[in-house]
Formats: sequence, C-alpha cells, structure tokens
Amino acid sequence: MDNLKVVILAAGQGTRMKSEVPKVLHRVLDKTMVGYVIEASKEAGAKEICVVVGHQSAMVKNTIKDMYDNIVFAVQKEQLGTGHAVMQAGDFIKDGNILVLCGDTPLITAETIGKLCDAHEQQKNSVTVVSMLADDPTGYGRIIRENDGFSRIVEQKDATPEQAKVKEVNTGVYIFKADALNSAFEKLGNNNSQGEYYLTDTLEIIKNDGGRVGIMTAEDDREFMGVNSKLHLSQAIAAMRERINTRLMLDGVTITDPANTYIGKDVKIGADTIIYPGCMLEGRTTIGKSCIIGPNTRMTSSTVDDCVTVQMSVLIDAKVKSFTTVGPFAYLRPNSEVGEHCRIGDFVEIKNSAIDDGTKVSHLTYVGDSDVGKCVNFGCGTVTVNYDGKNKYRCKIGDGVFIGCNTNLVAPVEVGDRAYTAAGSTITKNVPEDSLAIARNRQENKLGWRKKVNK
Repeated sequence: MDNLKVVILAAGQGTRMKSEVPKVLHRVLDKTMVGYVIEASKEAGAKEICVVVGHQSAMVKNTIKDMYDNIVFAVQKEQLGTGHAVMQAGDFIKDGNILVLCGDTPLITAETIGKLCDAHEQQKNSVTVVSMLADDPTGYGRIIRENDGFSRIVEQKDATPEQAKVKEVNTGVYIFKADALNSAFEKLGNNNSQGEYYLTDTLEIIKNDGGRVGIMTAEDDREFMGVNSKLHLSQAIAAMRERINTRLMLDGVTITDPANTYIGKDVKIGADTIIYPGCMLEGRTTIGKSCIIGPNTRMTSSTVDDCVTVQMSVLIDAKVKSFTTVGPFAYLRPNSEVGEHCRIGDFVEIKNSAIDDGTKVSHLTYVGDSDVGKCVNFGCGTVTVNYDGKNKYRCKIGDGVFIGCNTNLVAPVEVGDRAYTAAGSTITKNVPEDSLAIARNRQENKLGWRKKVNK
C-alpha cells in the first residue's frame, strides 16, 4: 500500500501489570512488546511510524530509539482515551492511509496487516476495522452490525444487556483514510461513562457522514491478544514460542521439547540441527546445519557454523567455527572467536580473544584479550593475566604451543611457536619459539619440620 503510515498507541500505564516498567516495554522472549509491533509494521511496508507515548515517556522513547531508526513520537500528557491519543500525532496523520495499532499486541503479524491494507484498498473504504469472535467478549468493545454491515462499536461499560451478548468484538486495529479520520475528529466528543474520546466513535461518525466502513474478521484471534497483566504476558510468550518453534521445525530443525525451548524471532538455524530442552537463543544468533545445541544453553547474538556442539554453556556476541565443541559450562564473552576443530571445555571463560583452528582449552581456564594460534594446548588452570587495575593488555600465543597446568601469562607477553611453559609458572617475559619457560621457585624440602614446629 502506498503512503502507509502507522500510529502505535503506547501511552498507557498498565496498572494491572503491577510493575514500574511501562507496559509496552515488557518482553516477550527477547523483544519488547512494542518492538514486535514496530517490526510487523515495517515488514508490512510502512515507511513512517509514530509511537504515541505517555506514561514514563522518556524511558519508552529511549528504549525504542536504541533499537529502531526513523521512528517519530507524539506525547499524550493526559490519558483521555484512544481518540485523544491518535489526535496527538498531529501533522503525522494529515495525509495518507493511517493504520492504528496497539503497542501491547506483540503477536500481530505483517501478513495480517497486509491483508487489512489490501481489503481497505480493494473495498475503497474510508475506514476498515479488524474484528474477532470471542467466546468470552467481556472487556471488549462490541461490533454492532446493521443489515450485515457496520453500525457502531459499543464499549463494554456503555453496552446494553443485549449488546453485551454480542461476541464479535473490536481488536483495536483500524486503517483510516486520513481525510475521513480528521473530519471525524472535528465531531468527536466524550459523552460516555468514561468521559473519554473513543477512537471507536469515529467509525460511526464516518458512517453517518457517508463514508464506507469495512470490517475484516481476524483469522487468528491470538494475534490481537492484548497484554494487560503478567498472566497475559506469560500467555503471549507461550504463543510466540509456539509460533517460532513451529516455523523452525517445519524448516528441518529438531527441537526435542518445544515447550521448554525459547528461541527469538530473529534467530536462524540450519536443517538437521538438534536443540535440546532449556535453551534460550536470542538476538541475531545464527546456527548452522547439523549442530547439537544444549541442553540448557544460552546464546545471544552469536554465530555458530556447521557441525558444532554446544552443551550447557553461555555465548554472548561470540563466533564459533565448524567442528568445534563447547562446554559443558563454558562462557564465551563478547568479541570471542573460536576456530575449527577446537575444544572449549568445562569451566572455561573466553573474552575478547581469537583462538585459531585445532586449539584445545579443555578445563578451568581463563583466556582474555588474547590472540591464540593453531593447535595450542592449554593445561588446566591457565590464566591470561590481562588487567593491571588500570589498563588491559593482550597476550599473543603462537602455533603449536603447550601451556603447562596452572600457568599465569602476565600480559603483555608473547609465547613463540612450539614453545612450552612448565606447570605452575608465572610468565612475565616473552618466550622464544621452540623453548621451555620455567618461572617458579626451586622446591626445597625441610626434613623433620613438623616435629620442630610442634614442640
């Protein structure tokens, strides 16, 4: 649709959430609720998006700005209804097709938005509203039809007993022609039980002015689930988890326990990869083919190539190349890159380091701010000592190096190709290639010492 503009309502406090966090900033998996709505709008072709903020507006603005470009904001200082909220968008709504969405409906999809836009254009409507059939319509505005067409929308508190029985309800999603919307705003009043300016009333005004009001009934009412409490939030998380996991399984990924596997919308996983229970895969994580991930692994914005095994470990902004194993209980911190055919074992932490192919860091080792060559063997308990309390320094370790157990490499230091360090050494000077570095005191045995000190 040409000239599609989106207004997202995100001004409410959400008192039923019982939280100091604004409602629309609560997370469904790894994204805020309003983030899903913004992304669905962009995927549907919206070039301009206005978010109407109110409660804790600075926090909402800053969070959205950190994640998305080209978003404009309007402020609703007083909570005077949905119609009043859209009015705050001002010049933004003066032309084009104005799609109104709610910031607390994270399950809405770009496909549904596209169908709504198509129906609106094809039927040449002045406004089109999305309805759904609810088994329990309590709390929703009722769609009142007349001769199979639109008559009006009646809010729950204003409904007569007969109107309250109607099960076709308003989802809160509309698309308007801008001129029809602005003309309706000139006549919009607040003569209702809440004393608010209802956006729903604009539809009746448009109809009475001779405009065409269309209704599109939702195919999947879960898309319009409004999140108003932590219970609703858990239900939205479950629905989103099911949607994402189903798509991945249909694409050839094995998820052994979908109900206990949490994968973000932007995560990409290759075919024949197996995901075991308890995994949380977030952000822009990419996992290749034929991998084994989990159980109980967390990855955030990390890249794992084909045929990698990761067990019970945490990867954040890290990269792992093919045929490497990680874990259990490993921690790959940001800017860590591990090569092919490597072994990163239990209780190993790697941070801001590059580890080349064939290297083994098997257990109880910290590698920080280091450049490690090919086929290096780290003995248990090795530490790269990269921080002096003020500055951080890098270690450089060549190819084929053997690091003895409990070695401290005090950066900045270089260990040449094929060099060895003796177990228990604290290395403070560069080690030439093909040499053995021993940096520890000579052992001295005090014979009979115990008897002497216990006299």
